[in-house]
Amino acid sequence: MTLAGAWGAVATVWAGTSPLEAVAAVLGVLYVVLVIGQRRSAWLAAFVSTALYLVVFYRARLYMQAALQVYYLIVAGYGWHAWRRRADGGALPVSHASLGVQAAGLAAIALASAASAAWLARETGSSEPLLDSLTTWASVFTTWLVARKKIENWPWWLVIDALIVLLCWRGRLYASMILYGLYLGLVLVGWRSWYLDMQRQTRAPGGAA
Repeated sequence: MTLAGAWGAVATVWAGTSPLEAVAAVLGVLYVVLVIGQRRSAWLAAFVSTALYLVVFYRARLYMQAALQVYYLIVAGYGWHAWRRRADGGALPVSHASLGVQAAGLAAIALASAASAAWLARETGSSEPLLDSLTTWASVFTTWLVARKKIENWPWWLVIDALIVLLCWRGRLYASMILYGLYLGLVLVGWRSWYLDMQRQTRAPGGAA
């Protein structure tokens, strides 16, 4: 396909996107950009984007993704609180999540995904019970890593976003598919930015050795 043809295909897809999904997608990008810069206002963008996506995913019969948005609303409030300036004028620093925490998270994701996928397949008309469940529970854990400013959230998102691209493609949520494809690039930018910030923290007086 030529570049002009590819651009035409994207334009056609975007023209068929609902205004609700389009606004949610734009705010989703804004959220990630603000998170990369460690801006507290990221959580305001997250709250509004999440509220819109709750409706989008429910209409698409991706029930676990819809339920995930409720959790995101709660974490947006928590993130707004956790990222506030402290009494000494400092902010929550970027740090590492231990291997033990990540292993526990992975085990919990696997168990929860198996259980919810079985339930969705049996009790609902979910179009993608396993993939919907897996990306949902992984996102629950990884969003917590973001709220705690754990740098490992970025490689986790790299895998999750790739799976959500597939999920959105199958669900014909093309604007969201483009959004999550963009996220894959932003993840790499964010990972590098937070890593450099950790290096600066380490070199600063009083930083970790």
